[in-house]
Amino acid sequence: MNNQMNRRHAISTSAASFAALSIGARTTSALGNTLESAMRFGLVTYQWGKDMDLPTLISTCEKSGVAGLELRTQHKHHVEPSLTASERTEVRKRFADSPVELVGYGSNCEFHSADPLKVRENIELAKAYVRLMHDCGGTGVKVKPNGFSKELSREATIEQIGKALNEVAEYAQGYGQRIRVEVHGAGTQELPAMRDIFRVADHNNVFVCWNCNDQDLNGDGLEANFKMVKGRFGDTVHVRELNIGEYPYAQLMKLFLGMDYSGWILLEARTEPADKVAALIEQRKVFQQMTQG
Repeated sequence: MNNQMNRRHAISTSAASFAALSIGARTTSALGNTLESAMRFGLVTYQWGKDMDLPTLISTCEKSGVAGLELRTQHKHHVEPSLTASERTEVRKRFADSPVELVGYGSNCEFHSADPLKVRENIELAKAYVRLMHDCGGTGVKVKPNGFSKELSREATIEQIGKALNEVAEYAQGYGQRIRVEVHGAGTQELPAMRDIFRVADHNNVFVCWNCNDQDLNGDGLEANFKMVKGRFGDTVHVRELNIGEYPYAQLMKLFLGMDYSGWILLEARTEPADKVAALIEQRKVFQQMTQG
């Protein structure tokens, strides 16, 4: 009994300490965001988390005040469809015992191939990831267009991608999971292309995951491209290091604040700092400065 009480106290203390670290942008803003409606800062495990097992990954986020994780496939934490039922329960339990939330899964599923068998394989793999996240306690699966097919026309590729997304989204809805489409791929990361894909992908359970590409600034610029897909945003956004490079992150955060966005801003880092905890704390603080009005 004493051991159980001590464990519960430790979890409660950890959660309280974590909340004090991570609350940042969730207090108030110039737009009056509340605790329930403000953006939250999380991590995509690409690069900074790729070599961590799951306990280390969760502990790193707890120490740095990072509130959520999008687990990417083929990384050392080994959260894959091959997990048994008991292993999936263990993943769910690890997150349930931590203040860090399992936001979802980062897959490499793509639907642009001219080979119908490859498209079908990717659709079925995406469905397997949906079941995985349902069992592990996540809320969605990230997929992506990965360019235009050389064998198909632009219009045919867009139609094919959109229809595949509709099928996967319908399936995912039955498991309480969202399909998040990362703005990605040569040509398909252009916002007009993503807009056109989503004219076909009209299911209410498929969403745009903004991805902070240089192409976001093409044409009439960031705000115009943002508005092009704004109506289809879901609850995840991918960013790189917020204080490195020329991308106008401060402007982007203002655009999200302006629509009272309440989803996840997920760091998909490119550098390799030696101290990941210190680096995550730095990025969380920059995020808070950008989102506090």
